[in-house]
Amino acid sequence: MPRSGAPYIAIGRAEEINSLLDNLDEVAEGGAACRFLIGRYGSGKSFLIQLIRGYALERGFVCADADLSPERRLTGGNGAGLATYRELIINLAVKASPEGGALPTVLSRYYTGLRTALVSEGLDPDSPEFAAELKRRVYLTLAELEGDVGGFDFARVLGEYYTAAGEGNNERKTACLRWLRGEFSTKTEAKAALGFPVSTVIDDDNWYNYIKLISALSVRLGYKGLVVFIDECVNLYKIPNRISREANYEKILAIFNDTLQGKANNLAVIFGGTPQFLEDTRRGLFSYDALRSRLADSRYTELGYRNLSSPVIRLRRLSDNELLALVKRLTRLWTEREGLSAPPLTDAETERFMAHALSRAGAEELITPREIIRDYLTLLNVLRDNPGATLDSLLSGISFAPSPDVEGSADGSTDASPARTATAKPVAESSAPVNPADGMTLPKKIGLFDIDI
Repeated sequence: MPRSGAPYIAIGRAEEINSLLDNLDEVAEGGAACRFLIGRYGSGKSFLIQLIRGYALERGFVCADADLSPERRLTGGNGAGLATYRELIINLAVKASPEGGALPTVLSRYYTGLRTALVSEGLDPDSPEFAAELKRRVYLTLAELEGDVGGFDFARVLGEYYTAAGEGNNERKTACLRWLRGEFSTKTEAKAALGFPVSTVIDDDNWYNYIKLISALSVRLGYKGLVVFIDECVNLYKIPNRISREANYEKILAIFNDTLQGKANNLAVIFGGTPQFLEDTRRGLFSYDALRSRLADSRYTELGYRNLSSPVIRLRRLSDNELLALVKRLTRLWTEREGLSAPPLTDAETERFMAHALSRAGAEELITPREIIRDYLTLLNVLRDNPGATLDSLLSGISFAPSPDVEGSADGSTDASPARTATAKPVAESSAPVNPADGMTLPKKIGLFDIDI
């Protein structure tokens, strides 16, 4: 999923976006949030994460994101939790460094701001008084972190980083950054590189404490808070060992409780996973009673009503009109990229493609944006590369099979509805009020990215 450009093809999800933006407002005011984006493979979880990430960066937040994998978990006996922390730090981003690797940028911004403030107060940058006052203000800011778990070492390493920056000692600066990135495996190794002893190093058990410290630090350095995105949580569901799996769910419970109980400030953690990861009562989050009682739907949502203030946001299937708006927007972008004066398909032909795609059995429930985008862009590329090909010849030779993206349940069955014959219908019959020509208008509070293409 690309880190930039997501707003250009953002269709639907207005309610979900506004709900998450409300969380960002709460985080900026000193609160915390923990949300779960739940949807099928291809439903747009990762896309929505990148979209919210872009909004957060523009609003002055520090962002960090990581995809879980068999090697990266929330905790594990072989450093899998530390691997996730390292990935988060590698992908740390701010508006000035949106692609990641922003830890030096975040730290330097504060240091540069302090120097500028002292110069504006009339202090000579080459005087001993300047260096002494600079160090005093740095340690005054960092002293506020010492009371948190791990805060003493965290503040000392940061203080040494700024001291090394003032002295031009790049080797010491690098050693401090390595400690902050969790690259030392023992205290002895850290002491040898840093030149002073530390009581701990960042490891598999304590890395989340340092995420909270980075969140607190970000506010003191002039940002609004830290937003952490953890995607592909289905990899926790796939852990075969029950004890290891439940240890990861305990970590999720600790994060969830911290955000609700005021133990974390200026921090949002957003998880992305499939319905299996959440709902499976044998291996998913619902197998862990403490999480099931917190995340299960209420009786009112079982009646068909949505509750976007719930910790869990279930991504609904995009309506037919929203999918049509999506492919028409993709057509414009593809045409511009290819340098063509006119798109290869007319609006009527695009609607025929959509009607054909939606005629497959189960499409009303199971079709995802990923499938539509994949098939439609393939269609455009085939028409470009094969001058003799026509829409009729391509559609007549295709019969839609059940999607390989439909996830199976723990016993190997799928959660798809029984196959049935669906007849093609005009896309415009969808009840969603979307203008296919323009795409969906983004929420008013997202004015920066309200792009009309």
